[in-house]
Amino acid sequence: MSYEHFRRLERMYLGANINREVYKGTSIHIEEGKAVIEVPISETFHHAANAMHGSVYFKMLDDAAYFAAASLAEDVFLLTTRFQVELKRPFMRGVIRCEGRLEEKNEDGFQGSAILWNEDGKVLATGSGTFVRGRSALTPAIGYE
Repeated sequence: MSYEHFRRLERMYLGANINREVYKGTSIHIEEGKAVIEVPISETFHHAANAMHGSVYFKMLDDAAYFAAASLAEDVFLLTTRFQVELKRPFMRGVIRCEGRLEEKNEDGFQGSAILWNEDGKVLATGSGTFVRGRSALTPAIGYE
């Protein structure tokens, strides 16, 4: 896998509307079989009980595991077909860090996992999922440039 592929994936991720508009301040670093995402969290991401909404846990875990797998796919966009989340503790505000790892690659697709931490190094959630090759080519039209 090439350094340039990792940088193109990073630009694609950061250029996605949801990350530009909603998850402002997000950073991502991709290496072969690994992705690390950091996101500043404020009250904007809270549910009614004033803690981070579960959708944010899911998004960060799925994104990190996804891009760890995508680091090994240089031609097409991958698709998440299954993702399981285990929530461990609530989070209010600060920076969260999520690290995804590729666990396995085979003819059926990719298996990835991720761990989400707070700034004190406490685990907030874990997740694992399956990713398969899609039909959309990695092109500048989808931000892969």
